[in-house]
Amino acid sequence: MGDLEGQTYLVTGASKGIGREVSLALARKGVRVILLSRNSLELEQTLTDVQAITPASYATPCDLGDSSSIEQAAQTILSQDVDINGIVHNAGDIHPIKPLFEADAVDWTRSMMVNVVGVQHLTQALKEVLQGNHRVRVTTISSGAALRPLSSWSAYCTAKAGLDMWTRCLAEEGRENNITAVSVAPGIVDTAMQTTIRSASEEDFPLRSNFVGYHEEGQLSKPEDVAAALLPLITEHTLEQSGQRFDVRDL
Repeated sequence: MGDLEGQTYLVTGASKGIGREVSLALARKGVRVILLSRNSLELEQTLTDVQAITPASYATPCDLGDSSSIEQAAQTILSQDVDINGIVHNAGDIHPIKPLFEADAVDWTRSMMVNVVGVQHLTQALKEVLQGNHRVRVTTISSGAALRPLSSWSAYCTAKAGLDMWTRCLAEEGRENNITAVSVAPGIVDTAMQTTIRSASEEDFPLRSNFVGYHEEGQLSKPEDVAAALLPLITEHTLEQSGQRFDVRDL
């Protein structure tokens, strides 16, 4: 078993893509993984694969866009009475892919909930198993969209920029409880999100052809390669690194 045996990490968006591969990578290090995702069928399959490595791992459904779902997931986790050593806030939603004046309040509210508000809600709901004498490492999955505006991604760009600042705020306030937090941009990865981007209409997303080209030219990273690059940061980032933003290409 790996060198993190006995530790417990929570991963959101764990059913597929980066979240699935990070969960498997953590399990190979001996970590008990708590898998959260709103997709129950794919979550069950990922859980089966993770439990084959660390049987104590478990999953609970959680939709970060739904406050009641977050509360239910938090209660399930708290009932286990086990301290959490790390969180990987990976879940995200790129919708709506629409021009700013076409995206309504419902679209924006869902984006903010999943990408920022739900992250805060879940973390706050788990404070009992985060605040203490033990070390806690929190990693948020950011995006290049947090740093520059992209046409038709107004909600996603705004939400990811907000998530970066939330991470810095957690790093600032978490010091007294031995909590550190970093954010990391994973690059362009071959996940369901990229499929969604390529499925958008040219009218809604003028940059669609660029992303189709990235895919056709083989420029997308594999989720398992990204997870391998992220793992040291997720499990080893230092107090000095807390509050910083990283790019997977620099790791």
